[in-house]
Amino acid sequence: MAAAGTSGTGTGSTGSVVAAASTNNVTSFQRRGPRASGADSGCSRLVSIAGTRRSVRNGQLLVSTGLPALDQFLGGGLAVGTVLLIEEDKYNIYSPLLFNYFLAEGIVSGHALLVASAKEDPADILQKLPAPLIDHSYKKECDEDICGHKMESDIKMKIAWRYQLFPKMEGGPVLSSGFGHDYDISKRIPQELIETSKWHGFFLPEKISSTFNVESCSLTSGYMKLLQFIQNIIYEEGFDGSNPQKKQKNILRIGIQNLGSPLWGDDICCAENCDASHSLTKFLYILRALLRTSLSVCIITVPTHLIQNKAVIARVTNLSDTVVGLESFIGSEKETNPLYKDYHGLIHIRQIPRLNNLIYDISDVKDLAFKLKKKLFTIERLHLPPDLSDTVSRSSKQDLAESAKLLGPGCGMTAGGKKHLDF
Repeated sequence: MAAAGTSGTGTGSTGSVVAAASTNNVTSFQRRGPRASGADSGCSRLVSIAGTRRSVRNGQLLVSTGLPALDQFLGGGLAVGTVLLIEEDKYNIYSPLLFNYFLAEGIVSGHALLVASAKEDPADILQKLPAPLIDHSYKKECDEDICGHKMESDIKMKIAWRYQLFPKMEGGPVLSSGFGHDYDISKRIPQELIETSKWHGFFLPEKISSTFNVESCSLTSGYMKLLQFIQNIIYEEGFDGSNPQKKQKNILRIGIQNLGSPLWGDDICCAENCDASHSLTKFLYILRALLRTSLSVCIITVPTHLIQNKAVIARVTNLSDTVVGLESFIGSEKETNPLYKDYHGLIHIRQIPRLNNLIYDISDVKDLAFKLKKKLFTIERLHLPPDLSDTVSRSSKQDLAESAKLLGPGCGMTAGGKKHLDF
């Protein structure tokens, strides 16, 4: 409009430009509607996959771990094409729960499953998955608890003032959301859901053969068989990104249990300087390359407390995208420590993925603890008591202060870490 009102020559030149633009169908305006570019249509198709959502940080496609609280601490969920490494607790009691939550979420969301184990038949693992939480009476109790917490949050905190700046973490069940569900560990998943789901099982004792030779690639026979099995499923079922699926797109959830243990033919847990120390790292390197080009996500449990060579643990961590460690209080001094009387262990988020970068990101959440209730496995922030009363003896104060040093500076410790914080 401004160019047309300046002069006649300007009007003529503008008219010629508009005419040229109309003949060449070139315009600076884009129409929002059913017409879209190939990239936009591809993104819309990815969003339509059941049980997924887009990350608000980088637009990456995410799936749930089966624990909504863990999804929040991991940045919204697990990114498709990544590996989640679970460092098993000492007695392997709580790490199978995270493994089962991941698989149960896949069945409820309609995703395809690939379960691999050298210890237990995958069919038996599926029979032990927890049932979705649909107890309405329990939901009513949780709603009342949430309302009570909201009323208490309106009252300004006067003692633990430093916790006012922390984001509010909802620990209650998520029952109405399509992304992430809660599960009742006291019940088993209905048999009808397992029968209608699509899953593939890899049981090492049934797949291995004594005549299989893998000396050329320096991988154990179990790892090589598993890689071939995963690759065939990805390509044949159409989860590969270069070969579009004929049917509706879906996610492949891969679960590998007790990787690196002697049951897989690996001896990294038996000696510090083993012969096949690079076998596990090569397996993870190839596995991650397969996941990067497919609509797949993988969870792996590794007994890192049995690996004597710390360099192997560092390499395994670097080859994983997300690393979560479980520390159980069973058999340790923390089991009788009054600071941890309400919890069963600590959960450590070692690293979270920073996709399309050469480095990983470190989570700023340091103080997390978990407790196993009758129906739920919950993750909460670990809070120290604000201060000790005058009736507590000096020796008990010193014991609590020494115990608080183990929590690090994230739980209200001073810079020197020698005294407990007085509010």
